[in-house]
Amino acid sequence: MILEGNQQLKVAHKLTHNKRQKNRNCFWRQPISKKMQVNTRKIFIASVLGVGLLTAGCGSLPKESAEAQSQRREGKQQGGGAIPVDASIARTGVLREEPEYTGTTNPFRTVSLRSRVEGQLLTLNVDVGDALKQGQILAQVDDNLLRTAQNQAEAELAALKSEVARAQAQISNVRAEVEKARAELVQAQADSQRQQQLLKEGAIAQQTAQQARTEAQTAAQVLRANQERVRTEQQALAAAQGRVVAQQAVVAEAKERRSYTRLTSPVTGAVLEKVTEPGNFLQAGNEVLRIGDFSRVKVVVQVSELELGKVRVGQPVKVQLDAFPNQTYSGQVTRISPAADTTARLIPVEVVIPNNDGKIGSGLLARVNFQTQTQAQIVIPETALQEEGTKRQGGQGDKEKSASSSGSSSQPSKRQGTVFVVTQAGDKVTVTARAVTLGERADGNVEVLSGLRAGERFVTRSGKPLKNGDTVGLSILSEKES
Repeated sequence: MILEGNQQLKVAHKLTHNKRQKNRNCFWRQPISKKMQVNTRKIFIASVLGVGLLTAGCGSLPKESAEAQSQRREGKQQGGGAIPVDASIARTGVLREEPEYTGTTNPFRTVSLRSRVEGQLLTLNVDVGDALKQGQILAQVDDNLLRTAQNQAEAELAALKSEVARAQAQISNVRAEVEKARAELVQAQADSQRQQQLLKEGAIAQQTAQQARTEAQTAAQVLRANQERVRTEQQALAAAQGRVVAQQAVVAEAKERRSYTRLTSPVTGAVLEKVTEPGNFLQAGNEVLRIGDFSRVKVVVQVSELELGKVRVGQPVKVQLDAFPNQTYSGQVTRISPAADTTARLIPVEVVIPNNDGKIGSGLLARVNFQTQTQAQIVIPETALQEEGTKRQGGQGDKEKSASSSGSSSQPSKRQGTVFVVTQAGDKVTVTARAVTLGERADGNVEVLSGLRAGERFVTRSGKPLKNGDTVGLSILSEKES
């Protein structure tokens, strides 16, 4: 500032000198007036005074700056020597976030509805997207030929039933004759015994007794013949009844084949695709509709062979759909493919989730997280630890750093460490050293197995090394207690 004032003074002198020189050069043209001389003196005096003021102002600045700096240093010394720290609240959590897999929703099963008979498709009552109930009639195939075949089978069955009725009547008649022959036999035998008794007494001739015996023998033969006729008629009846049963099967088959002309939904679901239209002629086996069963929804995700060991059949999963972002679905693993993709080394894993309200359709983007049995522990950043061999709060030894960077975090360390728990009494905030047992490490965090409870506030980073009982000041980045 002093140099700047001197320069302004030199400029003023130079201007004055130049003006005087000009006046001298022009003196021969006109005389110098007294008023011009007075103005020149005023300009010179103003220039000198301006330079003096600037010099005085610049001289006072270093003194004021030193006083302000002294006051700021005194204010810092009056802060009580509190060490600035960052603090957080201890909470339980999972050390590693499980990977998320994406897939596409599909119906639990897809059924192809096909015609089982040949004929013209007369009606088709549904379209793509329509909801279906099991047993609902969807289409009708022309059944004229099958109706004729059924009528013929039923007529043949009626004829066979008439034959059975005749056989049963014939058996009844023969049985009546058997009973008659049995009665005649009894009478003839009684007459023969009486005649034999009379013959012994000499009351009748021997010829008469022999005739009575012959009649009894004849009656016995007639009875045996009628009994044989009954057995023959019964066999005929059984054969007729067999033909009736066979014909009943033919009629049932004709009815069954005719029922195939009514196409019904085999499952409850929705129409995915309509393959044909009414009026087309169908052969047996031609596809008519494709139906999806959406009682449950299937999602297939591709899992890396490195993660396959963590997946098992029956394992619970959480599924989120972009179509319904505010809802999470719980499902389970139902199938793990035995074959991996030979190029990408990915294994298809099938996950099934419920669809009770029927809102989930096919082709939606699904995000799948496999739930593990890992128990939630308190997780803190590694910067909060003061371990063996650590010289400063908020860091670790070179050995720990190299171990962590080399991928050894998957092995539980089970080491002891120290964290500083924040305690506040009124306006005074202090820290207490707390020994903790450490578990696994990953991504700059570490599990605390014991020694620190959820809800306690601890130091995550400090400006300088801490000791038990030190007074600290919480930074604006510190997490506030709720």
